[in-house]
Amino acid sequence: MEKIKNRWLIAGSAVGIHISIGSVYAWSVYTQPLIKQLGWELSDTQFTFSLAIFILGISAAFLGHFLEKNGPRKSGLLAATFFGVGVAGSGLAVHLQSIYLLYLFYGLFGGIGLGLGYIAPVSTLIKWFPDRRGLATGMAVMGFGFAALLSSPVIVYLIENVGIANTFFIMGSAYFVIMFISSLYLAPPPKDWLPAGLRATKDPGVKVEKETFSLTAREALKTRRFWYLWLMFFINISCGIAIISVASPMAQEYTGLTVVAAATMVGVMGLFNGAGRIGWATLSDKIGRPAMFTVFFVLQIIAFFLLPGVSNAILFQGLIFLILSCYGGGFATVPAFIGDIFGTKELGMILGYMLTAWAAAGMAGPLFAAWTRSVTQSYNGTLYFFAALLLVALLISFLMGYEVNKLRKEKQPALKSTSEASLS
Repeated sequence: MEKIKNRWLIAGSAVGIHISIGSVYAWSVYTQPLIKQLGWELSDTQFTFSLAIFILGISAAFLGHFLEKNGPRKSGLLAATFFGVGVAGSGLAVHLQSIYLLYLFYGLFGGIGLGLGYIAPVSTLIKWFPDRRGLATGMAVMGFGFAALLSSPVIVYLIENVGIANTFFIMGSAYFVIMFISSLYLAPPPKDWLPAGLRATKDPGVKVEKETFSLTAREALKTRRFWYLWLMFFINISCGIAIISVASPMAQEYTGLTVVAAATMVGVMGLFNGAGRIGWATLSDKIGRPAMFTVFFVLQIIAFFLLPGVSNAILFQGLIFLILSCYGGGFATVPAFIGDIFGTKELGMILGYMLTAWAAAGMAGPLFAAWTRSVTQSYNGTLYFFAALLLVALLISFLMGYEVNKLRKEKQPALKSTSEASLS
């Protein structure tokens, strides 16, 4: 028999991939050097990031089938190739002073690597951690959230010492090596595998997620609960990413923070984004995924309603950090949520479809925040609008909880009969 892999090493491999692709959140570090050296406009360089996030969501949806058919190892290797070439190729774009080549390499190739690199390890981890789905996905996407903190200082150092083009060459090569090595260990667990020592029917002290549902991606798309979750995910991301896009100027306007202090706040936001991914996702294992999203929305509704009237710098930053923790927590909780309500049969494909919400929100959130600020000359309208949007999301979370509980009650007699038959 083939030797069973160590699931914690699988988790380490997933973190390695996500720390690499999560460096996309460090894009702003390149912005000013590119503008200064090549004379490009801020909107030109910012579009590169938006394009990469958009392609992430679209490629995740289209390449989910490739993942299910070819497995996480091949998918991870393909992601390493696309992302490594995308980042390294950006160096060529800088060398040739072509913004369109930058869009091609970082936006398109890098975005494809992002999408496939995101879903491959996450969908695999959930299958290795039937007892702790939230913790498993939290570990992986925590790497995505913390990546900018690790890569930003390295990128700054390299730009200062070897130039922008060479920085892209070096970082692209490094990401490729890390992702390539990490992907080699990725593999799904054997059929009907459980962690050593766990017996779901005999150990009442251990909660193992049952496959209450086992749907294909096509079947999942036809359910109300898929679209409930898509809308909750979209709203959570739109609100969080809008805050990320305007946090520094908003803090200066409301509380009088200096440019340096506001920049420091933005750096600390990354910590809460990453910590929220592991913390909230782990809590979701205990209270359930529907309840977790309800908590996200209640906390953010309070925060968004309070922000316009807060002038105290410490309280203002505390509310921002709370929002960012919920933003990160949503990313970590959704894959486990998918496993709960659709099963793991085609989890990679379903997660890919779900990430189209990220693509849409990545465009909608920042653009709306910028538009309302320019029209009203204030962020108040933006904050109140997102608070109202979160109220809609809260209502949807109640509908989702009702839907899931109803379906589980309908499934319970069948599951009980199957369990009794297997025991006899």
